[in-house]
Amino acid sequence: MTQEQWIEEEDSGFIAHVGPILQTPTEPGQGRFRFIAEDKHRNRAGYVQGGMLMTFADRAMGKTARQEDPDRAQATAQFDMQFLAPVEIGTTVDILCKVVKSTRHLVFMRGELFVENTCVATAQGVWKIIDRQ
Repeated sequence: MTQEQWIEEEDSGFIAHVGPILQTPTEPGQGRFRFIAEDKHRNRAGYVQGGMLMTFADRAMGKTARQEDPDRAQATAQFDMQFLAPVEIGTTVDILCKVVKSTRHLVFMRGELFVENTCVATAQGVWKIIDRQ
């Protein structure tokens, strides 16, 4: 059995404040990312803040959407998330992302967030490809 290689996402912007976010290589059209829930991700109820899960999913799905062209400009046009279970601090949260459909101007994405074998959230979104002139 081979050991998975997790690579930290380099980002000096917003993700630097909430990360690190890690990525492992996958098949084309798919992405797999993770973060370890730290105390800084805690909400008032003592679980991971929903906004952190949304930020994580948005970043992972967006990065997966631009796999074929990592330098392409794009923006999240639509994003929905369904929270299925609370996420405890200290756990590892994984997301499996998939390109559902890609057109000239839009990329439709789906993601499932897991803690171990439990699905804790699902997300769907659309990314708009921005033409640079």
